[in-house]
Amino acid sequence: MPELPANPPGPLPRTKYVRAVGPRLRILLGFIFGLFAILGANSVYLATITALEWFERDRGITYQNYFYQFMFLAHLALGLLIIGPVVVFGLIHMVNTRSRPNRRTKQVGYALFGTALALLISGVILMRVEGFELKSPSARTTAYWLHVLTPIACIWLYILHRLTGPRIRWKLGLSWAGAVGVVVAAMVVLHRQDPRLWNARAPKEGEKYFKPSSARTASGNFIPSAALMNNEYCLECHKDSYAGWYHSAHRFSSFNNPFYLFAVNETRQVALNRDGSVQASRWCAGCHDPVPFFSGAFDDPQFDMVKHPTSQAGISCVACHSIVDIHSATGNGDYTIEEPIHYPWAFAPTNSLLYYLNKQMVKAKPAFHKKTFLKPLHKTTEFCSVCHKVGIPKELNHYKEFLRGQNHYDTFLLTGISGHSARSFYYPEVAKQNCSQCHMPLTPSEDFGARFEGTNNFLTVHDHLFPGANTALPHLRGDVETTLRETQLLTNSARLDIFGVRQGDSIDSPLIAPLRPRLPKLKPGRTYLLEAVVRNLKVGHPITQGTTDSNELWVNTELTDVATGTLLGRSGGLGPHREVDRWAHFLNTYMLDKDGNRIDRRNPQDIFIPLYNNQIPPSGSAVVHYRFTVPEGVRGPLRISAALKYRKFDTIFFNYVFAPGYTNGLPFQKTNDLPIVTMASDALILEVEGGTPVPADPPQLSPIPEWQRWNDYGVGLFNKGDKGSERGELRQAEQAFLEVEKLGRADGPLNLARIYIKEGRLEEGVSALAKANDTNRFTPPAPRWTTAWLNGIVNKQNGRLDEAIASFRSVLEDRYPELDRRKFDFRIDYEVINELGLSLFERAKLERTDPEKRREYLMAAVRRFEDTLAIDSENVPAHYNLSLLYGLLGDSGKATLHHQLHERYRVDDNARDRAVAAARLRDPAADHAAQTIVIYDLQRPGTLGMMFPPAHRPNTSGDTNSLAALLRRSP
Repeated sequence: MPELPANPPGPLPRTKYVRAVGPRLRILLGFIFGLFAILGANSVYLATITALEWFERDRGITYQNYFYQFMFLAHLALGLLIIGPVVVFGLIHMVNTRSRPNRRTKQVGYALFGTALALLISGVILMRVEGFELKSPSARTTAYWLHVLTPIACIWLYILHRLTGPRIRWKLGLSWAGAVGVVVAAMVVLHRQDPRLWNARAPKEGEKYFKPSSARTASGNFIPSAALMNNEYCLECHKDSYAGWYHSAHRFSSFNNPFYLFAVNETRQVALNRDGSVQASRWCAGCHDPVPFFSGAFDDPQFDMVKHPTSQAGISCVACHSIVDIHSATGNGDYTIEEPIHYPWAFAPTNSLLYYLNKQMVKAKPAFHKKTFLKPLHKTTEFCSVCHKVGIPKELNHYKEFLRGQNHYDTFLLTGISGHSARSFYYPEVAKQNCSQCHMPLTPSEDFGARFEGTNNFLTVHDHLFPGANTALPHLRGDVETTLRETQLLTNSARLDIFGVRQGDSIDSPLIAPLRPRLPKLKPGRTYLLEAVVRNLKVGHPITQGTTDSNELWVNTELTDVATGTLLGRSGGLGPHREVDRWAHFLNTYMLDKDGNRIDRRNPQDIFIPLYNNQIPPSGSAVVHYRFTVPEGVRGPLRISAALKYRKFDTIFFNYVFAPGYTNGLPFQKTNDLPIVTMASDALILEVEGGTPVPADPPQLSPIPEWQRWNDYGVGLFNKGDKGSERGELRQAEQAFLEVEKLGRADGPLNLARIYIKEGRLEEGVSALAKANDTNRFTPPAPRWTTAWLNGIVNKQNGRLDEAIASFRSVLEDRYPELDRRKFDFRIDYEVINELGLSLFERAKLERTDPEKRREYLMAAVRRFEDTLAIDSENVPAHYNLSLLYGLLGDSGKATLHHQLHERYRVDDNARDRAVAAARLRDPAADHAAQTIVIYDLQRPGTLGMMFPPAHRPNTSGDTNSLAALLRRSP
């Protein structure tokens, strides 16, 4: 039997009982519940607004306002405030219950605490705390949904946790839910308050205040200038975007631009003297001067255009990003702007606590900031059109309700580059979807607003320098880097090709082309015609567009004796004040006032009609003809060089701006030192018979494919013929396109069809179209859409209207993989739409015995012309045909309306002829440039930049005087 211990053990010691939630911890828990109650009500309100926006997402409506921002700030504050109590309570509670036997309750409690921590940590992550800013979109999305779903998980886990403890007081929970509902309802009522309207001031004229600009404010009230000028606020998070804007032409759009200051000052003075007010100049202000205009300062005739606080604002960051609606694509600032809703304390001093809180709110909730300042409309071509398309109203010119000014929009919209024109000569592999693809390229950035775009694995922003062609403003500021950026965009955006030489001085002379590797030997004493081709290679609108009346774009061509370095001929040289020879070939617009005077100082109130418009459309080209004679006695070889030159403003306008009192006709006082950019150039060397030979190694070659050189040459001749010149240039274009066909390109017969149709040679046009689509001869064949367009034209002219209608509908309605891959969409090609409308109109006339069928065709034609007006509300052919159609349909009201609109938008031909005749008498150089076929003389007496006196000009009639000898005798 085992031995018993001497001293048997007594009763086990009692473990001290610790309550899971003691009195002091209960107070802390009550505090947590109180915070969660308030935070819950706040969260329900925020979730309600988010849900409303989600349901309205297709309309882009936002319900977040100033009150919402305060509620969101409260959410941040409550969230931060509750972190400490939750962590302290959770840790103490776990210590108090670590030895409890109920494992399930403890496990649920641990899960509850972990979930609560996930809720709080995800909230902190989303706040983007200074120094820890999660930028990855996928990581932020994960954190967001974790923050949204964990509160639900917390409630569920809390209920499970409490089911094993004291009875849950459901009545208290329901009371809390009811209180939340009441608070949320009160919040919704307060949500309707808009503090921007509390002290708003309205113009005395009401809605009329904004005319003749089409711009409006959303409320009809003025917008405080401070709200539109707070650019430094943007700098905090958008340093790279701000830096681009800071150097951009947009920033210097207003009175801080000396060229605009000169022009608008004249407009204001003319209006003040003529109308007794400066209101006509509002037409300028809607785009150039948004801050003084929308704040009400602009209308003051005594407005200080240099010292007023708003005068130097330009197009500010906020002004551009506060536009909330685009009314139409008619331009003239046809938009609505509103004072933006900022997060609280956006205007607090930058070194204050309030400003810091504002910054943290933006970082924590950037979605509202983004919706406020970056709307879907900002990414559209139409957004740019509001200021880059212009119609001059009667309030400005006191002549006519409408005159067309600059128009970047339609000239881009109906091009192959945008993928919307079925009639282009060339198409890109993938269409450009909007203006920003060229003018706001993506650039690497670490800005707060930077994003991962496309396949880029680095953060980018869109370049807010908006590089275009304004080399003048950065040059005047000494901003070398920006001048270089503008220059880089211009360089190689066009192409120049010295294509051929004609053995004679007319376009009918025998052509030797393409030059290189084939090079003729020139004969002394003989006259030749040099053929140079300029191609718009990359620009998605005509070169130059914009201020095309004062932009200088010209071809500088030189003929040089290589042996002596003597300049034998020139066109496009510079004078002593760096003025361009007026007899050069300019690729701009020579604009006139009603009396035939040139618009030479950016005076829009006087714009009337162009004498000529030599701009090159996208993917188009122009041919420039130069006559020269090889002087007797010159042994050569001769170097021919040509360069396409660009300068933002010409010397006349430069003197208007910087030489007080200057008037056109007076001697220049200031030398135009604005940079001249060489956009494209070409050169070659030709031997002279009996002279020094040209080494053949290496051979002179052109980098341009031969078929494309012929095609560009033909397109340039065709475009000139398409403007109404003599048929001779169309015949030359025909020969060029025949060469393209021989080189195995479908472009040849396709473009031949264009010529044949234009000349009424319809059978030949049909045959050419058939060739262009012969897949056995050409790979690839002609574009399906262009072929359908031309087939429609042929069928319409042949009276085969049903076939024409089918062809035009094919262009507009067919979809196939190539269109999707290349992002082409011809449904808005309103030239095709108009042809379809005309074909339907003509088809209706054939239904003489069936009134119902006739009416059906008439209504179909109406719908098509209305489709055109939905795209281009100023379309003259559409208004004209609708006036006729509605007349036939018996709707006199609409017929009258469209007749009036047609009269408004059409050109006044009689007045135009008078102004053009006066201009041609006044300016021989412009008269020469306006001829149907223009030949520039490289050896014209008085040519600027020539090294020999005019008396020594070579004789084009065959004079045997030796120019070389004359030059040797010259001083």
